[in-house]
Amino acid sequence: MARRGAVDPAEVRAAVAVVGEWLRDESAASPARAELAAAVRGTARALAADAPGHSVEVRVPPFVAVQCIEGPRHTRGTPPNVVETDARTWLLLATGLLGFEAARESGALSASGNRAAEVERWLPVTGV
Repeated sequence: MARRGAVDPAEVRAAVAVVGEWLRDESAASPARAELAAAVRGTARALAADAPGHSVEVRVPPFVAVQCIEGPRHTRGTPPNVVETDARTWLLLATGLLGFEAARESGALSASGNRAAEVERWLPVTGV
């Protein structure tokens, strides 16, 4: 049995492939909630595995929140460094179809705290 938090890159790629058409063309049929959840959770957990730590919290409500990037550990209340976005924007970032700054400038992504933008260094997580 895989340890909790273990990420299988093949599973992440497969989950993203299922929603790939929708990512490339927003007018395509929306994926089922379970398919979308699998892709979002897989890519966010892959980010956390690639950039382990607790300095930045990445939130993609209602699907997942992960902590990543080495540095001071946050344990209570609102973390000082937070990146938050919707599922589609997250998947566009995670697959390299959208840049971090472009998402931030459009208002689709909020990044608060002086270390939040460090997430950009770890993107993309996978391809479509």
